[in-house]
Amino acid sequence: MINFRPLYIFLTILLCIGAYVVYDAKYNYVNWRTANRSSAGIAPSPMIEKEAVVQVYVARAYNWRGYFAVHPWLAVKKKDENFYTVYQVTAWNLYRRGSSVSAERDIPDRYWYGKRPQLLQSLKGKKAQQAIPLIEKAVKEYPFADHYRLWPGPNSNTFIAHILREVPELTVELPPTAIGKDFLGYKHFRAPTASGSGYQISIFGLVSLIVGPKEGIELGILGLSFGIDVYPPAIKLPIIGRMGFSDI
Repeated sequence: MINFRPLYIFLTILLCIGAYVVYDAKYNYVNWRTANRSSAGIAPSPMIEKEAVVQVYVARAYNWRGYFAVHPWLAVKKKDENFYTVYQVTAWNLYRRGSSVSAERDIPDRYWYGKRPQLLQSLKGKKAQQAIPLIEKAVKEYPFADHYRLWPGPNSNTFIAHILREVPELTVELPPTAIGKDFLGYKHFRAPTASGSGYQISIFGLVSLIVGPKEGIELGILGLSFGIDVYPPAIKLPIIGRMGFSDI
């Protein structure tokens, strides 16, 4: 006889989380027009720093989506330039311009509508200068620029994961809350991990398996990631993210 108790417990937990998210989103709503979009003071000033800089950021997504997922972006400053170019994917960019990809001069370390950004990786000098042409090429070749889907992808996390795979200098691991990072498309079901240190298989981003020295073992179910990292040791969970030692 099949024991449905674990399924009931799982569904009950999801229902409780959903109820809390709806409640909190209603009573702690932040208007996107007035939300903090200032610099977090993380990136080197482009007016002072002369060397090339590449930085990868994530922040919790806006409003209720922030309980489940993060939004990532990549900031680039070429040698001797006095500005950053920020690369990211958004749904509204697709609606306004016909392409989800945004490449604009901007503050590199902005709060993402009230959510403080986290720096995942930073390159400077020669390494950054080597990475920039590859980043620009990967941005142009992003295969889902004409399509955006919040879940399971392609979305902003799909975009940054694509760039990371194409640029050897970028070895960062996206967090387990980066829903959409495992979406490989409708024709490809295997690929190197975003960090380049391991390998992954994925079926439309709904079911995935990642194995690698940097990622450990990570199982994706309906876009939600569960995993164990060996070095540095940590547990990866949906919503919560990484629990344990930081790998940054």
